[in-house]
Amino acid sequence: LYKKTRIEKHKGRCRMMSNFTVEEINLMCVFDAKGRTELIEDINRVLPHLDDKDMEELANRVIGKLQNMTDEEFAEVVLEAAE
Repeated sequence: LYKKTRIEKHKGRCRMMSNFTVEEINLMCVFDAKGRTELIEDINRVLPHLDDKDMEELANRVIGKLQNMTDEEFAEVVLEAAE
């Protein structure tokens, strides 16, 4: 159900390269964060307002993955929402 993805520009194309799922990438795209730390803060800010357990789990999973990566690794992630 969950596809593992990290999108990297390669010769004008995107290719999958990480452990973020499509759903996780889409969640991160909702926020207008400029960096990894700001994105973690933004997701934490909305977490208490989520009424859906699946969304809460998704948000916590994203936060965990973001906390376990460096700013340099995050800079390589291209956040483009999937349709």
